[in-house]
This record gives sequence, C-alpha cells and structure tokens, in this order.
Amino acid sequence: MKNFAKIVTTIALAGFATPAMAQLEPYTDYTVSDSVSSVTTVKVNANMMDHYLEGLRKTWVTTNEMSKEMGHIESYAIYVSDLPASGDFNLLLVVRFANTADLAPNKARYEAFMREWGEANKLENEEITATVYPDLREITGEYLLRELRMKPE
Repeated sequence: MKNFAKIVTTIALAGFATPAMAQLEPYTDYTVSDSVSSVTTVKVNANMMDHYLEGLRKTWVTTNEMSKEMGHIESYAIYVSDLPASGDFNLLLVVRFANTADLAPNKARYEAFMREWGEANKLENEEITATVYPDLREITGEYLLRELRMKPE
C-alpha cells in the first residue's frame, strides 16, 4: 500500500511539473496593436507631487502637446496614484505612438520639432530637468507596451 501511495504521489507531482501547453493563437485568439506606448514609472518624493506636476506642465506636457500637434505622437497622459506611498512608483508618464517606426530616430522630425520648440524653450527645459527634477523624483522604470485585444470565446 505504501508503494501504491508513493506511485500516485509521484504521478500527481509530475503532472503539476509538466509545463502547460500554450492554447491561444496570436491573430486568432487575440490581436496585437500596431500602436506602442512608452511608459515611464516615477517615484515622486513625499509632499513633492504638486511641485513635480508644475515642472511637468512646463516641460513634458508642453513638448508632448507640440509633438501631438505635429503628428509625431498619438496621445500622452499622466497617471497619479491615489496611494502615493505604496509601491515602487506613484506616477506614470505615458506617450502613445502610432507604431514602432515613430519611435525610431528621424532627423527631419527632430529638426522640425526643434524649429518649433526654439532655443529659449530648449534651455529652460534643460535647466528644469537638470536642476529641479533630481530633488523631486526618481525614475524607477521605462517600458514599451502594446495593447492585446482578446477575442471573446
């Protein structure tokens, strides 16, 4: 009887150790979006969120608004945690691009943007990001994400 119990236990454990077979098929069971989102996770220091958001409005929002108007990006967003002291980040910066090609270096797009942006804005942006932001936050991660759309069963 002890041998039978050992055999049953061994078979049961082997069943759990066997890797599951993938059952979903890309483009049959789900689709992958062409668009890609660049997501930056940020840990803003305690009591500094409003200061950081003020800086973002002058730098990140302004540059992304111009990029959107020029057709370089589809959209952008800032997400702030309702629980700012929990986890590795409490703010997300998200920029959505139409496709991966829009992330690639492009001299013509860069030059067009810099003509619109201007030297004064460039210098102010560099000043804020180099001297103010390091005291307010830490960038904890950067990700490129694609949306998967599951088809119903």
